[in-house]
Amino acid sequence: MLKALSRRALFGALAATLTFGAGVAHANPATDFVNSFGGQLVSIVNSSKPLAEKKREVLPLLQSNVDIQGIARYCLGRYWRTATPAQQQKYLQLFDQVLVNTITDQIGNYQGVSFRVTGSTPTPDGERVNALIDRPGQPEVNMQLIIGGNPSKVVDMYGEGASLRMNQRGDYSSYLSRHGGDVGALNTALEHQLNNHH
Repeated sequence: MLKALSRRALFGALAATLTFGAGVAHANPATDFVNSFGGQLVSIVNSSKPLAEKKREVLPLLQSNVDIQGIARYCLGRYWRTATPAQQQKYLQLFDQVLVNTITDQIGNYQGVSFRVTGSTPTPDGERVNALIDRPGQPEVNMQLIIGGNPSKVVDMYGEGASLRMNQRGDYSSYLSRHGGDVGALNTALEHQLNNHH
């Protein structure tokens, strides 16, 4: 059975970006990017608009600030090269929907969050921006967003030391190895996941 995207990592990463609206003492391009992205998210989430309208507004913001296609291709790994162009296109469309649904479903849960940035570090994949996230009544969470590319985008998310891309790649690889490397079967499973989305 195909597992859903790592919700803990995604939710924590969304909390991180939602709460990065406050100033960072020693800004750099990566923290500037996260501040801008987070500020836009905060203005949507904290508005008095209905939840459905907030989700609609967050969708293009995520699509323009998160490297969804890059994350999707990484998650498919070596199977990207064996998929047909039609399967690749279908997979990218489905992954986009699954990722965005997973994040936007939780918008209403991120009110009253506070954070503090603990630093940023260069990595081979981009700048790792670290933050401690605090939600009322919840344990503090250490989150990292990897910012890379030109223009800057979120290229990976870490929660509790686990990479979203690595976790999902392992899940997809395991699924595909059980289904003869058939990306069409993975697409069918993703469609089923979306059809059962509430």
